[in-house]
Amino acid sequence: MIERAERVILTPEHVPIRLTPAGLGSRFIAVLIDFFLAIAVIALLARLFETLLPLGLARAVLTTCSFIVLTGYHIWFEVRHQGRTLGKRMAGLRVVDGRGLPITLEQSFVRNIVRVLDFAPVFYGVGGLVSLIDRDNRRLGDILADTLVVQERTPLVPQGDLRLDRRYNTLSAPALRRRIRQRVSLEEREFLLTLCLRADRLTESARYDLMEKVGDHYRKRLDIFDPHLSNENLVRDLTAMLYGGESPPMPQTIPTAPNTA
Repeated sequence: MIERAERVILTPEHVPIRLTPAGLGSRFIAVLIDFFLAIAVIALLARLFETLLPLGLARAVLTTCSFIVLTGYHIWFEVRHQGRTLGKRMAGLRVVDGRGLPITLEQSFVRNIVRVLDFAPVFYGVGGLVSLIDRDNRRLGDILADTLVVQERTPLVPQGDLRLDRRYNTLSAPALRRRIRQRVSLEEREFLLTLCLRADRLTESARYDLMEKVGDHYRKRLDIFDPHLSNENLVRDLTAMLYGGESPPMPQTIPTAPNTA
């Protein structure tokens, strides 16, 4: 078995993100929980179809529904619940993009369609063998979809006073709050918090450029259309929203666009 090690990813802002691949034991527990939950749903459907439909038709419909349940269960939870099925949540795991970003619908579809091959010849025989060989404990579906099952980490806790005189958070709309919590990963939250807490150590020009890049990225990703909200305030309001507090403190000097004259 290849020794498991952290995967370190460097963001465009040169902030390292460390991902710890999940061990085979915890993954197996999560798989068992998810499998039996799906089987329970299929058993209920079987009884329903046998009651309402002729036996032959009931079996045909049940075969189709079983495939949909076994595949759709994982896709739904992975895409809608930050990469965590019920089994993964109980085992403290989640699946992410190979760069540490939230998994996309396309990636989830690929990794779960390939689950049929991983399951062969009996209960993840191929998947287990591939996981033993791969340094990140990925099964075949993860390799093809460029995804990684990682251990959940304890979120950073903001140290000190994060309040600001500007008490009103412009990102407090319920729909936007849900979008933020669905699309921003744990690693991104830690990056945003680190950026806000260290911003006053940067030069005005460097802080302006960095806040502009990060703010533009999340403005597009979260569909935020507010021309009156500066990118730095957007970053700080976003961080405050994710950590359930007020906006992180701003440096005394407010940066302006560098003078290029």
